Amino acid sequence: MPTNFTVVPVKDNGKKAKQGAEEDDVDDNNVLKEEEEDATGDGVPKENSPFINNTDNDKGNSYDGTNMALFEEEMDSNPMVSSLLNKLANYTNLTQGAQEHEEADDDEGPKKKAVKSPQMGTFMGVYLPCLQNILGVILFLRLTWIVGTAGILESLAIVCLCCSCTMLTAISMSAIATNGVVPAGGSYYMISRSLGPEFGGAVGLCFYLGTTFAGSMYILGTIEILLTYIVPKAAIFVAEKKEDEVEALLNNMRVYGTCCLALMSIVVFVGVKYVNKLALVFLACVILSILSIYAGVIKTIFEPPDFPVCMLGNRTLQNHNFDSCLKTEVIDNLTVTTKLWQLFCKGPELNATCNDYFDNNNLTLMQGIPGLKSRVISDNMWSEYGPIGMKVESNKLDSDPVGDTSQDIYMPYVVNDIATFFTLLVGIYFPSVTGIMAGSNRSGDLRDAQKSIPIGTILAIATTSFIYVTCVVLFGACIEGVLLRDKFGDSVKGNLVIGTLSWPSPWVIVIGSFFSCCGAGLQSLTGAPRLLQAIARDGIVPFLQVFGHGKANGEPTWALLLTAGICEIGILIASLDAVAPILSMFFLMCYLFVNLACALQTLLRTPNWRPRFKYYHWALSFLGMSLCLSLMFICSWYYAIVAMVIASCIYKYIEYRGAEKEWGDGIRGLSLNAARFALIRLEEAPPHTKNWRPQVLVLLNVDSDQGVKHPRLLSLTTQLKAGKGLTIVGNVLEGTYLTKDAEAKKAEQNIKSAMSAERTKGFCHVVVSSNLRDGFSHLIQSAGLGGMKHNTVLMAWPGTWRQSNDPQSWKNFIETVRETTAAHHALLVAKNVDSFPTNQDRLGEGTIDVWWVVHDGGMLMLLPFLLRQHKVWRKCKMRIFTVAQMDDNSIQMKKDLQMFLYHLRLDAEVEVVEMHDNDISAFTYEKTLVMEQRSQMLKQMQLSRTEREREIQSITDESRSSIRRKNQDATQSTDLSRQSSQMEDTQEDEAQLIHDRNTASHAAINDKADTGPERVHMTWTKDKLFTERNRNREMNANVAVRDLFNMKPEWESLNQSNVRRMHTAVKMNEMVVNKSQGAHLVLLNMPGPPKNRGGDENYMEFLEVLLEGLNRVLLVRGGGREVITIYS
Repeated sequence: MPTNFTVVPVKDNGKKAKQGAEEDDVDDNNVLKEEEEDATGDGVPKENSPFINNTDNDKGNSYDGTNMALFEEEMDSNPMVSSLLNKLANYTNLTQGAQEHEEADDDEGPKKKAVKSPQMGTFMGVYLPCLQNILGVILFLRLTWIVGTAGILESLAIVCLCCSCTMLTAISMSAIATNGVVPAGGSYYMISRSLGPEFGGAVGLCFYLGTTFAGSMYILGTIEILLTYIVPKAAIFVAEKKEDEVEALLNNMRVYGTCCLALMSIVVFVGVKYVNKLALVFLACVILSILSIYAGVIKTIFEPPDFPVCMLGNRTLQNHNFDSCLKTEVIDNLTVTTKLWQLFCKGPELNATCNDYFDNNNLTLMQGIPGLKSRVISDNMWSEYGPIGMKVESNKLDSDPVGDTSQDIYMPYVVNDIATFFTLLVGIYFPSVTGIMAGSNRSGDLRDAQKSIPIGTILAIATTSFIYVTCVVLFGACIEGVLLRDKFGDSVKGNLVIGTLSWPSPWVIVIGSFFSCCGAGLQSLTGAPRLLQAIARDGIVPFLQVFGHGKANGEPTWALLLTAGICEIGILIASLDAVAPILSMFFLMCYLFVNLACALQTLLRTPNWRPRFKYYHWALSFLGMSLCLSLMFICSWYYAIVAMVIASCIYKYIEYRGAEKEWGDGIRGLSLNAARFALIRLEEAPPHTKNWRPQVLVLLNVDSDQGVKHPRLLSLTTQLKAGKGLTIVGNVLEGTYLTKDAEAKKAEQNIKSAMSAERTKGFCHVVVSSNLRDGFSHLIQSAGLGGMKHNTVLMAWPGTWRQSNDPQSWKNFIETVRETTAAHHALLVAKNVDSFPTNQDRLGEGTIDVWWVVHDGGMLMLLPFLLRQHKVWRKCKMRIFTVAQMDDNSIQMKKDLQMFLYHLRLDAEVEVVEMHDNDISAFTYEKTLVMEQRSQMLKQMQLSRTEREREIQSITDESRSSIRRKNQDATQSTDLSRQSSQMEDTQEDEAQLIHDRNTASHAAINDKADTGPERVHMTWTKDKLFTERNRNREMNANVAVRDLFNMKPEWESLNQSNVRRMHTAVKMNEMVVNKSQGAHLVLLNMPGPPKNRGGDENYMEFLEVLLEGLNRVLLVRGGGREVITIYS
């Protein structure tokens, strides 16, 4: 749909006399430009601009006027349309030199020389280069043999199959090439920008290997023409026996091929300009050779060339060592034997013993090229496949076979040098249709690349397809089948078979094909290093960085050395028929991904997909892709597998170690569409219990420098998830987004770095909120998308909540617990998270203890199983403890729990712990009293910070003196828990002592005594705590009873609900410490917060008592749904 633009001139009434000032402004703004310049450093064009050679030099062009003053502050980032169009009109795409566009712009700057505008059109820029690359060695050296072996019908099938593949690929390539500018890199650039760096790097390297092996094939073709048809006597290795001829030929190919490769590499190294100058000469050789073939075919109608083939019976003979196809001849009335006689007999005598087949069959001269009128086409219609060593025989002649064929290998018969079958011929022929990307690789030299590439490429493929089809038919209609199957022309005195058909002389084809192969080899050695250099400069494969450098003029020296080394591997193979299928694989893989890229872009309908070439369809691209894949396995299934493995390894390497690139590729678009489709499907129904897994939201805190406070939370997440499911790492910064923007980005970067270090796969989400409470609420409510939302929240226990002057630290924690409960999310709270193992640790023999008090969905059962999947916890055993009341049957409970675990397929030890209904101890009353008094004191302390610190200090001093006096009366104490650190003990002592102020007044009462069953310490200290736990209260009973009675009035005023909760916490703590103090990890049901927010601080005290003396603890609170099932 055409779009019309109207340009409206706007008069500027401002002062035009300020041009000098504007120039000064430009210089000043250039300083700002240097600070704002975005250096990508990845060796790729700045694709965020509408044109490739965009630079930031024009940012300094300040605007000084009145008409557009409303937009003047945005001129740096949003230039005027006139400026944009001016730069777009002046755009010039550099030629295919060594330097990339962005390097030329950045390095040369204002000193950049004007680049000559490219002037090449469709014919010279695309059509002829494609023609030269497509027509080559296979046409001259193997096509006649393919026609003779496969027959005309199957040869046409091979040609149509391969040409259809390249035509479909050309259509896809034309669509991609016309969807924007294609800079240096050609096909690699198209694939990588369409399919992403992973596919781009893998296919780019495969295309590089294909181009390199194509160089090997052309060099081998050059040497084959040289040694077989031009100067056969130049062979270094000469076979003494007929059976050694093949090995001698291969050795000659290796020696001469290596020398030819070295010579060509030197030519390319010295200067590519000489190669480019000779390109037209080589192209002229190709065109003249083809014209001579058609001229020779026309000549056969009137006067067929004389190339007789000597036949013994129906077997074809090598015509190297004899002149006449006779057994005997008459010279001066004497019958003498010929040279042919001596090849089959043991002597020149007429009575010499001869080969049985030679004796029983006659010699016949058959015309090798009978011409178009001979109707030989009907004989060449069908295939003649056979094993290695099979003799080339004619169906027209009679033969008298003999029983003994053991000596035939020493006879001068024309035989198959390799086993022949259809798929082999497809692999050998396919390189003759490659080269379709020669035009796109020269996109920088074209006047209008978006017009020339589709027309030139498709016309070149159509032309070459016509040439191949007509050649197949004409060869089959003009040349005898036995001569067609004679690969090296041994039956016509070593002449090139296609040369025997040409006019005016066979040497036209021989010389033309020789220079054609030389030129194609030089082109391969020129193009492959530049392709490798383009891949290396993109930086997607780290170990290839060295190949991005070269000489001062940009010539890829190191890439040329690597290319020559890989090319030598193909030359050492030495067989043209063996090398051809190898490069077929790599080219087919490249073409496959070109079709895939076009199909993906078409189906995804990305807004940027607007190719000027309109004659494409995703179905054609998929057909081309399927055809490429089929041809890969038709040619050689094991080569196909090897090529795919190589590409897969490169893909995974780039994915694992390669640089991060964002090229707007189709794979990313496909991922987005697949993710959208999956998210919509996931939201249709909640996940079944069998599919439930923890989708974790990790609430992470950062310090003042935005550094991660508890990185072990990420380690625990990795161990829990093992890379599966969803992980969102959230953080909240207090403030406004406008002022905290930079800090939020820094925090996000630090969190991502910590996630990478801890190998946590997931997403990072940093929220800036006016207060932490709302920020955490927003994260819990809105993190995730659709069906991929979190169902579990993981956070660290606020270990310093008692020492904090700000009560919001623990209030935020409790509110977060309430938020997760309201959202029906599971909650995991890790205490002493910094002591949890890292991903590099390996815990030895130990246990993961689960204290299953209440059932809230089975999270307690599932978490140890998930942890034990990770190598950190793999050696740990699982123990499950459950609590039995007085009226429970503990034996039956244990049996039922074991059966339940059996059905859950979980291996764990089971233990039922009995919890007796003991009277509430005086220790519990004491601890509850201290808790309530502390809470009351903090509510009343509405002092300034200085006064509060002074007050706290006096309370601390008074309480310490009180403790010192009471410790003199104590008779027994226990050591501190070995898991608690000395720093934590000190902090807890001081924190508790601060809140003993109100109990200090009761110290005098403690001197009174009365009778009682237990000894009770009325001031809360660690010594008295462990004395109470060990139940060692027998001694000094009179003092304990006196304290009990004196404090009884205080106990009666306590909240009995708090007393009961404290009693539960103390009793549970005693049992857990007694059973699980040495466990690697303790998982425990987390009690819910009180409904009345007035008791929030008491809730924190209950949890502290519950967790006292334990090192690694994971409090678990279910989300209100079953997460584990016994059903399959």
